[in-house]
Amino acid sequence: MNLELLESFGQNYPEEADGTLDCISMALTCTFNRWGTLLAVGCNDGRIVIWDFLTRGIAKIISAHIHPVCSLCWSRDGHKLVSASTDNIVSQWDVLSGDCDQRFRFPSPILKVQYHPRDQNKVLVCPMKSAPVMLTLSDSKHVVLPVDDDSDLNVVASFDRRGEYIYTGNAKGKILVLKTDSQDLVASFRVTTGTSNTTAIKSIEFARKGSCFLINTADRIIRVYDGREILTCGRDGEPEPMQKLQDLVNRTPWKKCCFSGDGEYIVAGSARQHALYIWEKSIGNLVKILHGTRGELLLDVAWHPVRPIIASISSGVVSIWAQNQVENWSAFAPDFKELDENVEYEERESEFDIEDEDKSEPEQTGADAAEDEEVDVTSVDPIAAFCSSDEELEDSKALLYLPIAPEVEDPEENPYGPPPDAVQTSLMDEGASSEKKRQSSADGSQPPKKKPKTTNIELQGVPNDEVHPLLGVKGDGKSKKKQAGRPKGSKGKEKDSPFKPKLYKGDRGLPLEGSAKGKVQAELSQPLTEKLKQTQLLIILSIPTQIHYI
Repeated sequence: MNLELLESFGQNYPEEADGTLDCISMALTCTFNRWGTLLAVGCNDGRIVIWDFLTRGIAKIISAHIHPVCSLCWSRDGHKLVSASTDNIVSQWDVLSGDCDQRFRFPSPILKVQYHPRDQNKVLVCPMKSAPVMLTLSDSKHVVLPVDDDSDLNVVASFDRRGEYIYTGNAKGKILVLKTDSQDLVASFRVTTGTSNTTAIKSIEFARKGSCFLINTADRIIRVYDGREILTCGRDGEPEPMQKLQDLVNRTPWKKCCFSGDGEYIVAGSARQHALYIWEKSIGNLVKILHGTRGELLLDVAWHPVRPIIASISSGVVSIWAQNQVENWSAFAPDFKELDENVEYEERESEFDIEDEDKSEPEQTGADAAEDEEVDVTSVDPIAAFCSSDEELEDSKALLYLPIAPEVEDPEENPYGPPPDAVQTSLMDEGASSEKKRQSSADGSQPPKKKPKTTNIELQGVPNDEVHPLLGVKGDGKSKKKQAGRPKGSKGKEKDSPFKPKLYKGDRGLPLEGSAKGKVQAELSQPLTEKLKQTQLLIILSIPTQIHYI
């Protein structure tokens, strides 16, 4: 991917649908890594599916949680993922191995998790009905961030672009800016509507480049601020937003908002339908509305960090929105001319000669002289799109792509196995280590994986009976919504599954229990008359039919 050639002179926002990514299970949330090469998708069955975004293929599947994944975030170097599920658990994952490094259990549902942009040892967690919590992964400690009011229940939080400050917003429209290291209050202001009434803060999002950030509020207006102005105003300041973005016609509420990779555009997903609104930040004008399938509800939106591509999730499927790329060959070869029809071409006499004998040799100047200079093809220049403004070099240890092992449908009989002598030796030692092998085969892993450390996070005054918004309303017993996640108690226990055949007695369809099963087996083993043989044959023939209809 040559990023230098992607810098087009036209608009830098997507214009049409460019296919979908089907994760097999229902997708709920998605996020790109820092370079846009990998897309992590959290699913309804607790799995995290990692897509190679260049090939549009699945690079890895991590069986992360039992319950649905509600939030995801990549570390800065791309080697780690932090995830939150609807059962109040936050986990850190090693992307290459798929192993869980650490696990934290919270008393209330988690709305958002976010890595520190520069220090992947710190994770910001936003629980429901609680103040935001900053986790330190190395020592499993946590710090509860100060809030404006102790009775303040619904608080959202986000690191700024470089992680120097944490911005928090509450249901009364109050924004606090805290120093990340000391949690000291450095600035604050209140978001007000035209009538001086306050409005609840739904989310805070920062641009990848520049100092701008946006605030999505309950009054259906997206306000864009400059972070430098906020810090200048100090405590109880009254900064004016750079832009106010809204849908004046339909008064659309916004589900998710984010900046483009270069920070010049803002996309907002409607909470009513699968529709994406794109504004130009500098002017504030609406430049595009992307409509998905009618009747679908939007769950998440993510803009590619480098390219004009948007990923949106609705009805469990990831939709990709991109530009219509037109091949313009004349942009790569200045002498290239596109012809509508064939034309006669008159060849010059010396055009295809190896050496032009009649050509005079003028003095080399300008571009001709530059051709004789030695060109450096070994050193690699850093790509500006992958570097921050305060960095000169790219991260050499970054994880851009995942290795994919080919799937062999019919592998040969141990084509790269040990020699026959080694096989005989291993067969002789099998009796001594049969017990260990039984244990390892029962576990299904060899050698056994190290169990991740689980830390319980105690938060004062937080209710324990809260239900995550993805799972519906608390206490709604009449809700017919199917419970998400894997069946309760299915992990590590043999449950009756539709794929497990059962023994049935006659045509009644009753499972055979204990002594009854032994009795039937004993009867079948005794010498039978012709009539009993026919009865046994009918029973045996009826078993596969019933198994088929289970």
